[in-house]
Amino acid sequence: MATEVEVKAWVKDVEKTRKNIEGFASYLRNFEKEDSYWLPANVVEETSSTTERPRHPMLGSGIRIRRDGSVCYVTFKQKEVRQGTEVNQEVEFSVSDQQAFERLLEALGFTVWIRKHKQGQAWQWDHITIELCQIKGLGTFVELEILLEDEKNLPSHQDHSIQEAQEALYNCLEKIGIPRDQIENRYYTEMLLEKIKNSQKT
Repeated sequence: MATEVEVKAWVKDVEKTRKNIEGFASYLRNFEKEDSYWLPANVVEETSSTTERPRHPMLGSGIRIRRDGSVCYVTFKQKEVRQGTEVNQEVEFSVSDQQAFERLLEALGFTVWIRKHKQGQAWQWDHITIELCQIKGLGTFVELEILLEDEKNLPSHQDHSIQEAQEALYNCLEKIGIPRDQIENRYYTEMLLEKIKNSQKT
């Protein structure tokens, strides 16, 4: 199980931000990702009439199925936010048949509770993955991520502990030219659900 340390922040000037990143980071790829989040139907139903985001004690926001190009990934995370930084215990694997896996989830009583579309570009700088991405329905963000081994198993000489990783991400954000007050602590799913609930009121 990997530990994912991540910071995301709102981007006000997309072109300026892209040029800043290109000035020091190595380009990786363009991407387009389609995500669906699955939870047991009874968990989703319990919060359908409220503003609360459905959560499962073990699966958190749920099982995420991601279509990234021709590859389908299945991910679930145990999430928390520490001082504006997401720290996630992550399990991820690929599946060869997305529809078959979705039918399995349905047979087990799961249902989709929210979908997310994410498109953008990715770069690498040192040990940090940088993504400049457009989240459909929300806006443009920059995401910075470091992957560590399981925090419980980190040796004392590990180059990047959780705290060191957080500081490295903040320094990278400053290098890109984005102030810390533009950091977004909410999860995308939380923001998307809030937007859906608000639109239902009007």
